[in-house]
Amino acid sequence: MSFTEYSTTEAGAHENRTTDYRSGHTHRPGDQVAARSTGKRVTDELTNILDRNGFRFIVDHQSAAWANSRLHFAPEPERTFGVNSIVPSREGRTYHAVKRALDIIVASTAILLLLPVMLIIATAIMIEDGAPIVYHQLRTGQDGKNFRFFKFRSMVKNADKVKEQLQQHNEATGPIFKMKNDPRITRVGRFIRKTSLDELPQLINVLRGEMSVIGPRPLYAPEASALDQQQYERHNVQPGLLCLREVCGRSELTFDQWMELDLVYVSARSLRTDLTIMLRAIPAILSSQGAY
Repeated sequence: MSFTEYSTTEAGAHENRTTDYRSGHTHRPGDQVAARSTGKRVTDELTNILDRNGFRFIVDHQSAAWANSRLHFAPEPERTFGVNSIVPSREGRTYHAVKRALDIIVASTAILLLLPVMLIIATAIMIEDGAPIVYHQLRTGQDGKNFRFFKFRSMVKNADKVKEQLQQHNEATGPIFKMKNDPRITRVGRFIRKTSLDELPQLINVLRGEMSVIGPRPLYAPEASALDQQQYERHNVQPGLLCLREVCGRSELTFDQWMELDLVYVSARSLRTDLTIMLRAIPAILSSQGAY
């Protein structure tokens, strides 16, 4: 399937960019792309999720057989789909340079402004359950490279060992583990997870260049190794603090829906997309929708 994004140029004309959202390659009118369909069920799910959160899901004409009424189609003159070649991405260096600069500015500013909050959280964790205050785990980042991922500790100290005993109570789909009323979560932990404050130490990961402010959430390394080939394409880009999942329901989504949204982001990523996600994340975090 193809994802088409329209934007207005400075001259006022419409620029059409078509992306094979499973491959992450970006194309212009006239390029030949491999148009693949995910099927009506998956498309309906994605459309419902994105539509509820104010995003437009645009597909090519070959998807008409399974499209629903909220999908938007590329204009006839731009339909040049074929199966002869995949054109390399034309994403420029400017995007990466500006994105990195914004990451440093946002992360640095957030650390300075939220330092008192982080000190309070650290003190609360220490009083309730002692050290360590920060939990670290091996996560998979861009190009499949693993890195040390930080967050405030929100569970008991032996949480990883206890997890094995709770596998039969897993409420998540896919290779991940998730329980709404996880007995390993501390009292302080329940609050900081509900408010997403447990994620603040990842601002350090952003400054270190291991993560971005906007990008697919990094998976625990063993979970990432269980992804299929298409899902693994989410690692073509830098992981982030926020992505479409965080503004479209978070833990309320199935694992497959989460992965599909990540693939949509990989294809539609731009500074405008990143800014939109960042702005929509504010009410999503404040409402604690899907957070536990």
